[in-house]
Amino acid sequence: MGRSAGTFNPCGPWLVTPDEAGDVGDLGMWLDVNGVRRQTGSTANMLFDPVFIVRYLSRFMVLEPGDLINTGTPAGVGMGLTPPVYLRAGDRMELGIDGPGRQSQSVVAAP
Repeated sequence: MGRSAGTFNPCGPWLVTPDEAGDVGDLGMWLDVNGVRRQTGSTANMLFDPVFIVRYLSRFMVLEPGDLINTGTPAGVGMGLTPPVYLRAGDRMELGIDGPGRQSQSVVAAP
């Protein structure tokens, strides 16, 4: 649910080709909020590896080049903290994954 709203999946403006991605089974990932590291993880720690996920989903749907498959997230989600910490307008997020690179965005209030 957390990745299903229209503005909840910032990506791009480029996609990475398989030859640029490296070993999809062992890519480090991280997320900072306002310069503070909130999440660190690796595709090696996923419950199901990326190859399995693509193979499994392909049984039920047609996947096209450029399709995005949203999966879980490393530990450190704000809702799971005590007390919970949620993103607010003005917060700045920077995230990255080994190989493909990094991106950043700012949170804005809904109109």
